[in-house]
Parts: sequence; structure tokens; C-alpha cells
Amino acid sequence: MIKEIDIMNWKECKKKLIRKVEIDKERIKSLVKKAMQRLNRVKETKIKKENVSFVVEDYYEIIKELLVAYLLKNGLKSKNHQCLIAYFYKQNPDYEKEAYLISQMSFFRNRLCYYGEDIPMNFYEKNKKEFEKIIKIILKLI
Repeated sequence: MIKEIDIMNWKECKKKLIRKVEIDKERIKSLVKKAMQRLNRVKETKIKKENVSFVVEDYYEIIKELLVAYLLKNGLKSKNHQCLIAYFYKQNPDYEKEAYLISQMSFFRNRLCYYGEDIPMNFYEKNKKEFEKIIKIILKLI
């Protein structure tokens, strides 16, 4: 069983970790372009037990980059990843399931990066289609 991960409180984010910025259309385009390049690379990867953690990490990085672009489109910048997820959820409450999955991905990515823990193959297999769906959702929002 995979632990349920809470989403950071948006009011807390807004007070301490979010600031208003000028909308930078070129930067938004560049972030989306890099995210799509990463997506193309990850789609070409043959998934094995040895590399599944890095594939999930890549999907998370794609989603994170798109969320950075989404906030920027709305004139905001976040000091942490959790507030990116909180903003996405606040603005799109109908995507609660997706927001919680992004939060789980963030948790696993942090466990991988800071503790060297593998991401379970079954997490990838169960959610791969959802990762792709989330990417499409955020692209539409941008």
C-alpha cells in the first residue's frame, strides 16, 4: 500500500512561498519545450526494474516544469514544488485525484534523490497512463 500524501495548504504557500512576477511568455514556451523534449526521451526508454525509478522521476520533472510554466502564465512563482501542486489543486479542484498523484510522485522522487530508495515498479505500471493524462491536462491549462 502506498502512503497517502497530503497536499500543502495553499494559504500557507501564498503567505510564505509564492510571489507575483511578470508573465514571461518566452520562458513559458521554453519550459514547455524542455518538458516535451524530456517526455520524448522518457517515452523512448525501455522500462526495466533497474531504471523505473528514473523514469518516474522524469515524469515528475516533466509535470513540475509544466506546473512552473502554469504558475508563470498566471503571474506567479513558487519557492518550492509543493506549492506548485497546491496551486494546481486550488485552481482545478476537479483534478483532486491528479493532484494527489503528483504529490505521491514528489514524495517518491524525494525518497529517490535524498535516500536512494527505489520507486516501486507497480507504482509506475499502475499510474503510467495517469502521468500522461496529467501532462495533457496541464498543457491545456497553459
